[in-house]
Amino acid sequence: MTGYWDPTPHLDLNPHWYGTWADRNWRNVPGPIYAALTDNCWVGRLHAPRHILYGADNQYDTEFLYRQPRSEAELADVVRGMNQDPCNGWAYDGDAHWTPDLVRAWWRDRGRLLEWISDAYGRWHAGNEDEREAATGLLDYRAYVDGELADHLREYMFFLDNGRRTTERDQLPAL
Repeated sequence: MTGYWDPTPHLDLNPHWYGTWADRNWRNVPGPIYAALTDNCWVGRLHAPRHILYGADNQYDTEFLYRQPRSEAELADVVRGMNQDPCNGWAYDGDAHWTPDLVRAWWRDRGRLLEWISDAYGRWHAGNEDEREAATGLLDYRAYVDGELADHLREYMFFLDNGRRTTERDQLPAL
């Protein structure tokens, strides 16, 4: 796929998502959709296993989005997972907050993210069935960070600057 796919025109905007930018989980990948103060019932991955994971900086894990949807089918999965949150702590206004400089800063801090992934994997890979399943998501997130994510972030930064997806003639910004 060439260029950023904007999920927001395809969202049936749910007035029951009350997440706020100030409360977002730092593990969310940059993009319009993010989790803030969610209740982790470990159900988001049942609907969007390639997009939703669990983690927080205290004893109470919350959900977060580790891959922005890139098609209507992926978005439908993510929305089903978001709708399972009893706190309605998701949001879709990330485009109003992210800037290319903030995306670059998030990317520069990916060492912290990779360390967290390794630590969480160490706890979950030998745990109960739900933890082992979530550990597979951690491996997927790690592979995404090490692989396609940089290009996806560059496409998103172009979108933020230009309000459109790239064409073959466009040059992506540096990350």
